[in-house]
Amino acid sequence: MTYKAEYIWIDGTEPTAKLRSKTKIMAGTPGAVAELPVWGFDGSSTNQAEGHASDRVLKPVFSCPDPIRGGENILVLCEVFDIDGTPHASNTRALLRPLAEQFAAQEPIFGIEQEYTFFDGARPLGFPVNGFPAAQGGYYCGVGADEIFGREIVEKHLDHCLAAGLSISGINAEVMPGQWEFQVGPVGPLEVSDQLWIARWLLYRTAEDFDVSATLDPKPVKGDWNGAGAHTNFSTKAMREGYDAIITACEALGEGSKPMDHVKNYGAGIDDRLTGLHETAPWDQYKYGVSDRGASVRIPWQVEVDRKGYIEDRRPNANVDPYVVTRLIVDTCCTGLEKAGQV
Repeated sequence: MTYKAEYIWIDGTEPTAKLRSKTKIMAGTPGAVAELPVWGFDGSSTNQAEGHASDRVLKPVFSCPDPIRGGENILVLCEVFDIDGTPHASNTRALLRPLAEQFAAQEPIFGIEQEYTFFDGARPLGFPVNGFPAAQGGYYCGVGADEIFGREIVEKHLDHCLAAGLSISGINAEVMPGQWEFQVGPVGPLEVSDQLWIARWLLYRTAEDFDVSATLDPKPVKGDWNGAGAHTNFSTKAMREGYDAIITACEALGEGSKPMDHVKNYGAGIDDRLTGLHETAPWDQYKYGVSDRGASVRIPWQVEVDRKGYIEDRRPNANVDPYVVTRLIVDTCCTGLEKAGQV
């Protein structure tokens, strides 16, 4: 018996990495991810090597059922290594691993809201061939063929994510025609990042069957339209048990150089999206507040009522690397809580 293993990895394209994948035919039945073999690829074609020394190594780190091929077939997410066994410079997961382990006792968990936009050729799905549609607003969580575009793709993607066993917690239409969102989590930093990359791959692959493309461009249409973000919800055990830890985490994110340290790593083109308009704070300012969608970090109203819960960092772009955003938030907030003795 044989099965197909789709090896998936993040390439070295800058400023925004792309997903790559190829198929390996395997004998037997799928086992644990640790039992899957390493594989190689041509790094000179993925911006991860030069032609005279192009071999790079794929090491499986996460696997799940392949909902598109079905059967015993699997999807395999990999880290990229150099041939000497060291993580490749583009391997941001390798930088998250030690931080996740260091602060594991604080039990950090994340939920990431992935916004994206469907395109039909050069225009967003639902935009007229000439001109623009009605202003944004009615499309958010809308219903009806005059306001919603691409639902059949969204539903198929949701089914694929669930069949793959991913921790998808919801979907909704966003404020612009052809713009949607899905949410992954709440799970740990490595888990949410691995699953988000797989969910992105499934999004692209599902849309491909409909001859539509999906983009994570943070500002897919210039002008008076919302951008696309990856709002990142975060909590630790202490935050889920008390409000003081909520405030400490918000303060830690605004301390010293932290706002800019984060923003410059929250996705290319962030200044185009974080203008201070369209439910964002300016990219070069930091503030937090309760129920404030114009803040950098929002404390949900229910969290203030319950005096415990989580916070939402609204700054990350749709094209952010989840390994980077979770590493930064864990490092900043967990360190701040540790210093305050709130662990």
